[in-house]
Amino acid sequence: MSGSSVFTQSCREELLSLLAKDAYRFGDFTLSSGRKSQHYVNCKPVSLSGRGLCLLSLSILSEVELDSVAVAGLTLGADPLVSGVAMAAAQNNRSLNALIVRKEAKGHGTADWLEGPLPEKGSKITVLEDVVTTGGSSLKAVKQLREEGYKVERVVTIVDREEGGNDVMNQSGLELVSLFLLKDVAKKAKEIAP
Repeated sequence: MSGSSVFTQSCREELLSLLAKDAYRFGDFTLSSGRKSQHYVNCKPVSLSGRGLCLLSLSILSEVELDSVAVAGLTLGADPLVSGVAMAAAQNNRSLNALIVRKEAKGHGTADWLEGPLPEKGSKITVLEDVVTTGGSSLKAVKQLREEGYKVERVVTIVDREEGGNDVMNQSGLELVSLFLLKDVAKKAKEIAP
């Protein structure tokens, strides 16, 4: 782990249970990548709950590089994550700001892609993601940040679906750090099913 030691094993188990209960579904689904799957993960019911965001923020913070000055992610899935992690960092006396990467440039005013307190060019930023399948959303955020002159080396995701995203990240010079693998969440869901 790279950062805060506040996140304990019991917190990790509680977070896994929340994801299994509130974020995971088994059935027939079409994913945003267009792929078909029997497993669906929507982390927003967890990341938009008070306890869920608290657990996620501490867990993710522990994986953010110590020399990162900000966390960033593509709107909408990463919005609560970057805000929660920045707040958890402040509560742990660590300076870390949050940036939101738009899906397209703002159509008015400054036409910016990024929202938030922009760090100096060349600063390191860690990208956050809720679920990685093919890695497309993460790479879009990374591309925008790199084009703005920032250094991005790591993507932290809540769940890696293990469908090629890690390989795509590696090919782009990125390390993918996953809090959980899809198989972990699916297994837990089976254990707690009524």
